[in-house]
Amino acid sequence: MTPSPGTRARPVIGIIDSGLGLVSYADALHHQCPAADLVLAMDPDWMPYGSLDPEVVAERALQSANALSPWQPDAIVVACNTASVHALERLREVYEPGTPIIGTVPAIKSAAATGEDFAVWATRATTRSAYQEGLIAEFASDATVHQVPCYGLADAIDAADEARIDEAIAAAVAATPPAASGIVLGCTHFGLVADRILQQRPGTSALFDSPHAVARQTLNRLGLAPVTDASAPEATETGRVLATYMSGRRAGLPDALDAYPAGVRLRAIEN
Repeated sequence: MTPSPGTRARPVIGIIDSGLGLVSYADALHHQCPAADLVLAMDPDWMPYGSLDPEVVAERALQSANALSPWQPDAIVVACNTASVHALERLREVYEPGTPIIGTVPAIKSAAATGEDFAVWATRATTRSAYQEGLIAEFASDATVHQVPCYGLADAIDAADEARIDEAIAAAVAATPPAASGIVLGCTHFGLVADRILQQRPGTSALFDSPHAVARQTLNRLGLAPVTDASAPEATETGRVLATYMSGRRAGLPDALDAYPAGVRLRAIEN
């Protein structure tokens, strides 16, 4: 039996995504709150979400969140830009105020604060979305922003196919004007290959990603402070990945996880 939130010693945080995009967010949460237990839900039967109608994305995200309900998570992170656009309202109607729902937003505001022109790499669907256009208009109206659709990159990351990853990155680099100083990673998957992006575009001033910001926001919603002192007693606590679900089915973490350092760290705390 899963202990209720009011009686257990550790927080339990749920994280949902279509695929491996949740890995960086789980890793950031474990880094900032080592005591937290994690429950994960991916949706391989329906990925990629960018090709689905908005109402289908909302329903799939709700199904993933529902798969975690036996664990009674204290909060649920939607570690997917597409699902954050189309499913947050539905999820919040169902789960809040009892269970906070935290979405992901591309770090356009942070990139704009540099005062330099930048690119936003995202999936084809997100690149065309009114949501991303709205973020650019709100936070980066004074900058030149180059929106770059990254065809096939998220799928290649889910498959851990290095050749396809490098090919997709090369195409995105070719589509990114030299004047773009930094790159906003507008898909949660892309941070897993940040090193490969910088290898192919070494002049990039910075990659702007959001896992650690989302982790801080999640802990704030739970009234918890991030662990910043590695010598503190709470830094030695080790939460676990209690369960993983694949399109609602209980499963182990996928083999493709091991292609990425954050995935290896997650594997090390799998129950």
